Amino acid sequence: MQQLNLFEYNWDNDEYIIENFSANGLCQESARIAIEKRYTPILEVTNKFDRQIVSYQLNKHNPLHSWLKYKEGFSAELVSILLEEMNISKGSTILDPFMGSGTTSLVCQMNNINSIGYDIMPFSEIAINAKSNVLNYDISEITSIIEEFSAIKMPESYSKKISYVTITKSAYPEFNEKFIQFATDWISESHYSNEIKNLFILCILNSLERCSYTAKDGQYLRWDSRSLKVINSNNERQQMGRKIISPHFCRDIIENIQDTIIQELHHVLLDIKFIQNNFKDKFSATVHFQKCSALLELPKLDDSTIDGVITSPPYCNRYDYTRIYALELAYLGLNDNDIKNLRQCLISCTVESISKLSLLKEYYNSINASNRFNYILNHVQSNNSFKEVMMALNLRINHGDLNNNGVIKMIDGYFSELAFVFAELHRICKKGAIVAVVNDNVRYGGEIIPVDFISTSLAEQFGFTPVKIYCLRQQKGNSSQQMKKFGRVALRKSITLWKK
Repeated sequence: MQQLNLFEYNWDNDEYIIENFSANGLCQESARIAIEKRYTPILEVTNKFDRQIVSYQLNKHNPLHSWLKYKEGFSAELVSILLEEMNISKGSTILDPFMGSGTTSLVCQMNNINSIGYDIMPFSEIAINAKSNVLNYDISEITSIIEEFSAIKMPESYSKKISYVTITKSAYPEFNEKFIQFATDWISESHYSNEIKNLFILCILNSLERCSYTAKDGQYLRWDSRSLKVINSNNERQQMGRKIISPHFCRDIIENIQDTIIQELHHVLLDIKFIQNNFKDKFSATVHFQKCSALLELPKLDDSTIDGVITSPPYCNRYDYTRIYALELAYLGLNDNDIKNLRQCLISCTVESISKLSLLKEYYNSINASNRFNYILNHVQSNNSFKEVMMALNLRINHGDLNNNGVIKMIDGYFSELAFVFAELHRICKKGAIVAVVNDNVRYGGEIIPVDFISTSLAEQFGFTPVKIYCLRQQKGNSSQQMKKFGRVALRKSITLWKK
């Protein structure tokens, strides 16, 4: 591999460079130190990006992008900056293999750039279809649905309730629990167009959390003390002589679902009017979305057809999207088994993840690409920094430093699966195309895992040239358990840029 000398090293970046990867020097760290030195010349600590830009925060009040509260997404501003830096021209095609709420594709569409994207979460399809149709909505039809829906009343005799899964049982006050289903039945049986019906469902999805006793909080759903779930749990604790759960409110007021849906409809109506009045010459590009796994779809794309990639895979942080978005998934009709299966279709990022290598081997064989499967797997297994991380984590288990042994399967699956994504991206990208990936570094059992640099080393193995690694000035902390046992080590949050 060629020595990287693309940028002079900025010694002000010292605090962002990791010198010791293994707490107390327990495990081998030479391979991680080697890639740290290798990619330091292209590391750029910058104010161009910050925590808000690489998260959903800036989308909260952004026309169109705020139609679905997707906390794991990144901002439209991030995509705009990257498109400019990548020098993407009108008519080009950008790929996002982890599309989420569709920010990449929608920014591309507004700039007359075509896009292709995949995501397995059911609400992604609803959100992207709703947003990409923004110029096609009939304003009078939306006005009519708001007027009609505002006037309806749920009959006292109505007894149906919204479906739930085990972790969402008792998530809503009784009225909301019934009215969500009532509103769903009403729109399903209405005379409105399919486009408006889909938009209405999206408004319901974006209302659920505010009308529930739950709040998305990192890796899980936080429950309100007023919920029947917490009340029953506290009664059981009292009977057993245990300490009750401390009072906690997710929000001061649990909103009325009908009022909230109406607010959402007014909100999207204002956005639609604004966009239709000001961007009629935009949105001419195509958005091709499929609700599926990128692992199984990327191999189907033709060689050298993509002009660039902007994406953010699930982070390797144990966040389980199927639990965080359990309200939305249950509303869309998924049962406990469906959610369990969906969890295994995600890129391995939870301790419950099961290896997909057998599935991938079978799939590549089915498309007559067994040699390619072996080529990719051999490159992963020969990556020194990846092998070192796996050996270190296994040693940490024996040392009693991992609080969940499933972390090892997760890390193994995470990098193995991303390697298949990176290899396919290199194959399908045109020469000169840039791939931009947003990700977080992590730490488990006292072992720092430089996700940005390991990912870059894998990408380089498949033929990409690392161009730049942007590092946010705001670094990431560690869990309280790890800080107590191993001390605090600041971790990078990065945007890696690779060129074919």
